[in-house]
Amino acid sequence: MHKKSLAFALTALLCSHAHAELSHSDSVNAGKTKTASCVSCHGEHGNSTMPMFPKLAGQNSVYIANQLKAFKSGERKDPMMATLAMTLTENDIVDIANYYADQKVTGEHEELFDTAEEKAEHEAMVKLGGDLYRNGDLKREVSACIACHGPHGEGNKPAGFPALKAQHANYLVKALTDFQTGKRANHPENMMHMIAGKMTEAEIKAVATRIATMKPEK
Repeated sequence: MHKKSLAFALTALLCSHAHAELSHSDSVNAGKTKTASCVSCHGEHGNSTMPMFPKLAGQNSVYIANQLKAFKSGERKDPMMATLAMTLTENDIVDIANYYADQKVTGEHEELFDTAEEKAEHEAMVKLGGDLYRNGDLKREVSACIACHGPHGEGNKPAGFPALKAQHANYLVKALTDFQTGKRANHPENMMHMIAGKMTEAEIKAVATRIATMKPEK
């Protein structure tokens, strides 16, 4: 009797796992259809080709869902995103988040420089940005990005911290500047306000440049 009960329990567990996998796959497929209106800004499969619009491919689903909810509620301000988010149901948000999380982010285009000076300036920015990303600046209480966003910009899904790797530098500069000025204030207690508020314009640009060079996984 005990063996039969154990066999039944194992069968139920395997069936439950298979159902979960099927449900996720169905959600991703549904999300692909529901992101049709997102392509113009965020690109095919979430890989935006326009530097001012973020790449969503490979972004963790918790972060995407949280941001869509914030746009829908008005906590995060953006007229275009608010209009789109208002039409989304809870299921829509889950499906869209799962779809983008399932995609592969592509890297930035190779940098081309007109002069050796431009190349040297870029390399210096990447070096400064890399130091700030890894170590921060303890004297000015600028926390290291690595603590929340990971050594390779992979983010932290359970905590809802976004992946940053291979993101557009221009978008990252805008995001950090918005945190700095308070324009992006859906979570006033968010540590990003405190960190960005203590960064210089040059440091923001340097960190953004370094993050943009982080290679996506193969």
